[in-house]
Amino acid sequence: MDNTILAIVLTFLISMAVGIPVGILIRKKTAESKIQSAENEAKRLLENASKEAENKKKEEIFKAKEEILQARNELDQEIKERRSEVQLQEKRIIQKEESLEKRSDMFEKRENELEERFKELEDKKSETEELLNKQIQELQRISGLSTEEAKKQLLETLDKQLINEKAALIKEVESKAKEDANKNAREILTYAVQKCAADHTSETTVSVVALPNDDMKGRIIGREGRNIKALETLTGIDLIIDDTPEAVILSGFDPLRREVAKIALEKLIDDGRIHPAKIEEMVEKAKEEVEATIKAEGERAVLETGVHGLPQDIIKLIGKLKYRTSYGQNVLNHSIEVSNLARIMAEELGLDPKLARRAGLLHDIGKALDHDMEGTHVEIGVDVLKKYKENEIVINAVQAHHGDVEPKTLEAVLVQAADAISASRPGARRETLETYIKRLEQLEKIADSFDGVEKSFAIQAGREVRLIVKPEKVSEDQMVIMARDVAKRVENEMEYPGQIKVNVIRETRAIEYAK
Repeated sequence: MDNTILAIVLTFLISMAVGIPVGILIRKKTAESKIQSAENEAKRLLENASKEAENKKKEEIFKAKEEILQARNELDQEIKERRSEVQLQEKRIIQKEESLEKRSDMFEKRENELEERFKELEDKKSETEELLNKQIQELQRISGLSTEEAKKQLLETLDKQLINEKAALIKEVESKAKEDANKNAREILTYAVQKCAADHTSETTVSVVALPNDDMKGRIIGREGRNIKALETLTGIDLIIDDTPEAVILSGFDPLRREVAKIALEKLIDDGRIHPAKIEEMVEKAKEEVEATIKAEGERAVLETGVHGLPQDIIKLIGKLKYRTSYGQNVLNHSIEVSNLARIMAEELGLDPKLARRAGLLHDIGKALDHDMEGTHVEIGVDVLKKYKENEIVINAVQAHHGDVEPKTLEAVLVQAADAISASRPGARRETLETYIKRLEQLEKIADSFDGVEKSFAIQAGREVRLIVKPEKVSEDQMVIMARDVAKRVENEMEYPGQIKVNVIRETRAIEYAK
């Protein structure tokens, strides 16, 4: 068994010893044959690649030659086209040169003709001047005037004609301007008045307090008149207790004191206890109530007119105007109306509405103090506004609203106009019949005093005076002068609210009867 294995091992070893060299030899030969085959294949591939490259090169060279040939043909074609275009341009230039030469010849010919014509005109001009000189000499001989004298006379005649024409033209333009201005002014004023129509109360110097019964009169008088004396002393108002049933009349020039007395008396009547101590208490309460009303009215006026930034003292003075009247017109309502009118007109004219309404509200502020201080309400108002450092434009408007100084701004002029509108419109102020009639008579008397006036009529409640003149004595030019003179006389000699229109009428009639 061991020998067999040994034999097998020996046999394997011998086989290995013999097979390995043989295998190596076989593998070597096989490798060499593969290498040779690979080299042959590489040579073949190189030869094929070289042939293909050569063919490709030849193809590319052929294509390049074809492209060059095609580009050359295209270039030749373009050169031919350009040459044809150049030739065409040359032909056109030659034609233009020929045309210019013809035109030059024509211009030369025309120039020669014009020179000949100019010479002819010069000759004719010389002949005309000679004829003109002869005619001038003949005219001078016939008229007996020299050239300078005739020229001067002609200029004088033309000057007269031009003066008449200029006067007529100026008159027409002025008339149209006045008509347009009056129309625009009427529209603005009418619009302002329609938008603003404040109520006006007609105050008097007395107030009436109703009593529950006539027995109350005795209690108001008191024992030995002590109650009525105490009330009159504390308020400064006279109490008139007469035969008027169930009424007591309070009489006093100061409406503020009269209001305090009225409120105090009404409170005493409601309370029922009337004696000096109670009267003093009620008068104090009435004063406090009036002060509160003054403040509330001032704030209402400021709020209603849209005027902001006023000091509290000024607001109280504005509220105090509620108890101030002028010709029966309530000054607070009048100030509010003037403020609104001035604002509306300022907006229509493109001016500053804030300044206009502020100046309108403050223009009569002095009337709140004119009972307590010396000076006109304008002076007092200006002093008060300067004290509180009011705007200079507003101060000037207050100074100028009665014409004491010249207005410096258009807003000041609007305040003047608004004040006149508010004071002069129907129902704004109360006048006695006697004063009204006297004003109408004085107006007609002034109109009748002018020479050439046939009749005069004061119409429209004294807002217009119409003068009918004699046409043989007053010419159309004199009418204008007469209207101005009448207006000046009225301004200087009369006192009136608002403005008065002077209307001069000149009429010529021709009458004939057909029989």
